[in-house]
Amino acid sequence: MKRLAMLASALLLALAAQAASAQEKYPSRTIRIVVPYAPGGATDIVGRIVADEMQKLSGQPVIVLNKPGAFGMIAIDEVVKSAPDGYTVMVGNVSTNAITPVIYANKMNYDYTAKVAAVTNLVDIPAFLVVTTANDFPVKSVKELIDWAKKNPGKLRYGTVGVGSYPHYDFAYFAKRVGDLDVVTLPNKNGASGVIQDMLRGDVQAAFLNVASTAPHVKSGAFRAIALVNKERLPDYPNLPTMKEVGYDGVGTIAWNGMFMSSETPKPVQEALFKLVKQALGAPEVQDKLHKQNFIISPNKSLADAQGWLAGEIKHWREITEVVKIETQ
Repeated sequence: MKRLAMLASALLLALAAQAASAQEKYPSRTIRIVVPYAPGGATDIVGRIVADEMQKLSGQPVIVLNKPGAFGMIAIDEVVKSAPDGYTVMVGNVSTNAITPVIYANKMNYDYTAKVAAVTNLVDIPAFLVVTTANDFPVKSVKELIDWAKKNPGKLRYGTVGVGSYPHYDFAYFAKRVGDLDVVTLPNKNGASGVIQDMLRGDVQAAFLNVASTAPHVKSGAFRAIALVNKERLPDYPNLPTMKEVGYDGVGTIAWNGMFMSSETPKPVQEALFKLVKQALGAPEVQDKLHKQNFIISPNKSLADAQGWLAGEIKHWREITEVVKIETQ
């Protein structure tokens, strides 16, 4: 009888502890933000700015862990294999959290769309479609670029940050959309800075490059911005049309950064995390820091909106990779 009483007492204590845990205010301990790149890049910068403010608001430690490699899959694995409690999340981007799940799905031993959920988009990073002015390259508009490429088959060289990168898909998709232009891809292993150098020399004539890294060269006249990849025109470039305005909606990538979590995270924790992150993005200091990086703060309206946004991004990249075949594996 005593043994039964002890067992009953232990069960009640366990249930009480479980209930207390379920009602525990989030966050009540350290949050880990996994970033799929080495320190210093755009995704890492965004992750650290948001983490600092989350820590101030919550009173709990928020640390950034850099887990680069495998096209973001190492970082994604960290989230998927950690306890689904909201204390291990990821700040990723369009490459790691929309393209990798599509083109490297066979390298994942789980269904990404079933295991990973969006907390919210954080920032949008607009891009230019730019052409060089080196060697008197004459193009001044998207129409002129298309016409020049058609008149000079195999001579238009466009720069990318690597085979299978989103700028590679962007220009290949653009070439497909305008009538299968005969163009040459020139990947640069040194990333955007390498592509910029190629364009300054005139080795590359066109590229999709983010506004932040390219603006100084546009202002100096070394590059000519002929279209903008963004939802709307930018105040600093009121006369520059978007890709949609020039007739090519869906061409070009807004290189967003977003936060992601395990889809098995309890709903109350998901809601609390979403609220905390959105509050952090609204802080004046955070807005100032992100605006200085030329990032556009773009949180989702709700968790449901975030899920729809991620689903839409993955759908978009499935469509792109069906239309444009690039050997990446």
